[in-house]
Amino acid sequence: MGFGGGLKAAMLMSSSLSHVRPITCASSSRLVSHPHDLVKWVTREGGFVHRAVKIAQLDSGGLGLGLVAKEEIPIGSELIVLPQHLPLHFTSFHQDSNDDENSLLLQLSSHVPDELWAMKLGLKLLRERAKLGSFWWPYISNLPETYTLPIFFPGEDIKNLQYAPVLHQVNKRCRFLLDFEKQVKRTLVGVTPDKHPFGGQEVDASSLGWAMSAVSSRAFKLHGNKNANGMNFDIPMMLPLIDMCNHSFDPNARIVQEQETGSTNMRVKVVAEKVIKEDDPLLLCYGCLNNDLFLLDYGFVIQSNPYDCIELRYDGALLEAASTAAGVSSPNFSTPAPWQELILSQLNLSGEAPDLKVSLGGEEIIEGRLLAALRVLLASDKETVQKYDLNTLQSLDAEAPLGVANDIAVFRTLIALCVVALGHFPTKLMDDESLLKQGASGSTELAIQFRIQKKSIIIDVMKNLARKVKLLSSNETVTAEG
Repeated sequence: MGFGGGLKAAMLMSSSLSHVRPITCASSSRLVSHPHDLVKWVTREGGFVHRAVKIAQLDSGGLGLGLVAKEEIPIGSELIVLPQHLPLHFTSFHQDSNDDENSLLLQLSSHVPDELWAMKLGLKLLRERAKLGSFWWPYISNLPETYTLPIFFPGEDIKNLQYAPVLHQVNKRCRFLLDFEKQVKRTLVGVTPDKHPFGGQEVDASSLGWAMSAVSSRAFKLHGNKNANGMNFDIPMMLPLIDMCNHSFDPNARIVQEQETGSTNMRVKVVAEKVIKEDDPLLLCYGCLNNDLFLLDYGFVIQSNPYDCIELRYDGALLEAASTAAGVSSPNFSTPAPWQELILSQLNLSGEAPDLKVSLGGEEIIEGRLLAALRVLLASDKETVQKYDLNTLQSLDAEAPLGVANDIAVFRTLIALCVVALGHFPTKLMDDESLLKQGASGSTELAIQFRIQKKSIIIDVMKNLARKVKLLSSNETVTAEG
């Protein structure tokens, strides 16, 4: 659950400290009422911003602030260029950095699991936010004071997501923040203000949550310095101004890294991928992500996301129940034959440390491992199965490799499995759509939109499979008549 129903952005500070800036939220959409001019700061620091690029309020879909073209911009134009010292990353320490503070930040970061990488850079962001006169303050002052990520949802809206994998992740992140708050306080006990990474301010779960959310929703993973083997490794970076570009799977711009002439320094550029018309927003692709990640890390949901999917647990008893409901009874789901068990282990669905997470939807429609498992378990002829490699059995494009009757049985079982998955949601799709029409807003609206997309995936998979069953059945009939 969230903290008291959700995280509240609030921090305490010592009023006697004159060299720190309070980590509290001002009464504006951004951290301060009158933030610095970000375009002027970037250009003053040696960067470049195309004359036609401006910061503007984007009205559609509650997108907030973004970058817009003031006039048509030709394809190939450089839109923004940041020199190496402008991006904020964990290892980027300005010349006024304190070695003791840096050491404590590194110590704290060692307690952050790799999957929550945003918290590591978030520690650096909090430090720069607290420090009066921080080099990055003109950028930080433009950051939002609140985020729409689920860790900030009221408790009821967390439940309103109705999807166990995301509920698990939200709870996991909230628990981490509460535990990490205690770790931070233990580490900083007795540290004097002049050596304190946050200027003596108390850091709580709410401020840690703000920092982690700011990073996860805005940072890009780009090439850092080369390692001992001469290979570049990716590190998260916050890119001032560039991170105001919104997401699209059909972007009109892209990020490019290039080495500065006569130097080892790398600069980051945004380049127009196509002609950008006047008043069009600048759009980047954040990645081919499902809605779980878009919601957890960015705080939004993409309608009809082609990469979205439903996560299920591979379970023999559940599959047996689904096949029985579909009129395709088989004892092999619970007690596979030894040769079937061997193939399941090759699919990593059985044996030691199996990966039992399988998915419906997305680009595959049916995850290949699940499709192959069902084809094998519903097959009775070992010799026929062994004629095909796993890649063929995992392909939905392969035309009934084990026979038409086998694929019909497989698809009917999957349709029944979809019905079971839909039944796990407490509300129906029509109920959700009605709630949206009644005027749900804020986190409630986002939670409903998220679960609508999940249910839509299941329904689309069912329709797709029903079409395949109909086609296979008609082919089977034609073959029999022939």
